[in-house]
Amino acid sequence: MATPFDENGGVDTDAARRLAAHLLEHGSHGLVVAGTTGECPTLTDEEEIVLLRAVRAEVGDDVLLVCGTGTNDTRHSCELTKRAAEAGADASLVVAPYYNKPNRAGLKGHFEAVAEAVPDLPMIMYNIPARVVINMPPDLLAELATVDNIVGVKQANDEELGPIDGLAVLAGNDNTFLRVLQFGGAGGITVASHVVGKQMREMWDAALGGDLDRAVAIDAELTPIYEGLSVTTNPIPVKTALAMLGLAPERMRLPLVAADAEQRAAVKAALEGIGLPVAS
Repeated sequence: MATPFDENGGVDTDAARRLAAHLLEHGSHGLVVAGTTGECPTLTDEEEIVLLRAVRAEVGDDVLLVCGTGTNDTRHSCELTKRAAEAGADASLVVAPYYNKPNRAGLKGHFEAVAEAVPDLPMIMYNIPARVVINMPPDLLAELATVDNIVGVKQANDEELGPIDGLAVLAGNDNTFLRVLQFGGAGGITVASHVVGKQMREMWDAALGGDLDRAVAIDAELTPIYEGLSVTTNPIPVKTALAMLGLAPERMRLPLVAADAEQRAAVKAALEGIGLPVAS
């Protein structure tokens, strides 16, 4: 879920609540706050918890709510995960540590420590080598699946996408959502669901019901949206789209900046191409 900011650059909890409600009304089973799309690198811990509490108050206790709590500092990740659990998160999303570039033993130790810090909170690991430089290979993910409360992985390494024993596999990129459904994965943590959530939910329902032909057809229809929302770094395009659709403000925090004219044109064309009403 994107994080709306107000005119002063603060977290806009009212807009966040409206966006959360919209996403649930348009097909999402649950929500992730303070993830990549939520601009977690520029959110303070306190802002993350305020955002989490606001969204929980909006959606109630029965909606699955995941909070991004991973950092490149294991101690920090442990403390933030504890705070998220206390604030009402149903699960954590913990990214592989960035910049430090830990080896395999360090990666294993990091995830084990965060899991142990809150043993009753399920954890979804997040493998996204394009952003964090290091990759967590499938055999390491499977090894970490033996930790009781590590239950899933958001897999954003498309080349290694496939089933992993002991883990619910979630697509980390919109264009691999169908592939995950085809091999029986759990679904996806997606960006395009901000604007085509109903169609993506229909795709999930079709695949779960055994109608893979219908799922393939929907995916093909949505390909222009996937492409339009990846013309530059996420979440710039999706925030542009949300503003064009009147769903949330476009504001971002540096070092992210608003889309330029060419990028805006690509987003607008993608939205109009599937019949979404774009504001002037």
